[in-house]
Amino acid sequence: MSDGDFLPYGRQCVDEEDIRAVCEALRSDWLTTGPRVERFEEALGDWCGGARAVAVNSGTAALHVAYHAAGLAAGTEMVTTPLTFASTANVALHLGARVRFADVHPDTGLIDPACVEEALSPDTRLVVPVDYTGHPADSPRIMELASARGFSVVADGAHSFGATLDGRPVGTLAHATALSFHPVKPFTSAEGGAVVTGDPEWERRMRLFRNHGMERDAERHVDPGGPWHYEIQALGLNYRIPDVLCALGISQLRSLPRFLERRREIAAFYLENLTDLAGIELPTVLPGVVPGWHLFVVRVREAARREALYGALRSAGLGVQVHYEPVHLQPLYRDLGHRPGEYPHAEDFTARCLSLPLFPAMTGEDSARVVGAVRTAAEQVL
Repeated sequence: MSDGDFLPYGRQCVDEEDIRAVCEALRSDWLTTGPRVERFEEALGDWCGGARAVAVNSGTAALHVAYHAAGLAAGTEMVTTPLTFASTANVALHLGARVRFADVHPDTGLIDPACVEEALSPDTRLVVPVDYTGHPADSPRIMELASARGFSVVADGAHSFGATLDGRPVGTLAHATALSFHPVKPFTSAEGGAVVTGDPEWERRMRLFRNHGMERDAERHVDPGGPWHYEIQALGLNYRIPDVLCALGISQLRSLPRFLERRREIAAFYLENLTDLAGIELPTVLPGVVPGWHLFVVRVREAARREALYGALRSAGLGVQVHYEPVHLQPLYRDLGHRPGEYPHAEDFTARCLSLPLFPAMTGEDSARVVGAVRTAAEQVL
């Protein structure tokens, strides 16, 4: 890339092998609900130590089927972080549940298990830690709370597929893990998502929910009919993922080790070459974690200077972004009674953060350009 090119914070990396895989699917007899869906699910499960995977048509759908399997419904509550994309919380509202938030660690932006414990109530059915930026949350500690208090844990792993915590891969740290394959995520199927779980009953509920609640297994039928017979056993939706998207996902998944290696190289370069900037705080990596580095989030020390830094870097052709505006301060959640000051660490984190460009197709020249632009801008505005 030349210096005049715009570097977004994230971008898909699609090669000729990916394109061939999609073309092969388009020429086949199956565009949707065909053999590539099962192959994609098997490949995802293999990445998670043989877990069961249920593929769906978006990351939001993955959250929805997982929350349904966890039994989230009217009269129950879910606890999650305010430092996430709104769908993490919105899906609970769609199921009629109430959403409670728990504050984050000030250095990582990850949900704080101590704050989770404070937010629990007798109605808590589900806790959803978010692997913000690709750094796994402390799901094992939250699973200990779950065992003691009787709730389920669905990790939002939209950022973190391929990361590990104490040698355990994302997808094995909670009762279930929801994934996203949006173009800027660790790998892409264009759109799409999945849930991985070790529980066969969760898998059954999720498969039923993603396909209108439709059951074709004769052994489960109330009124068995002919081979054409099906029954709507529960209320569900059409969250099926097309074979065409799974063809891309299967191909991309083969490249994931290379993608992860390159993300980690870029992150290491940033950490080494931005460490001495007085006005900027760099990401914290906790012991035992190998992050996926979906995002590289820096924070200005003074929130009042964040807008100036954002503008300077945008003017330099860097597509920096803010991840995220706190969910509890969105108008929808203010209407539900939330107010500024409830979760001070999350509010402070988001007031000072910026995501720098980071994606596998970036060259060494691109990475050096980002470092140079950040250093120059920091000297000018911080």
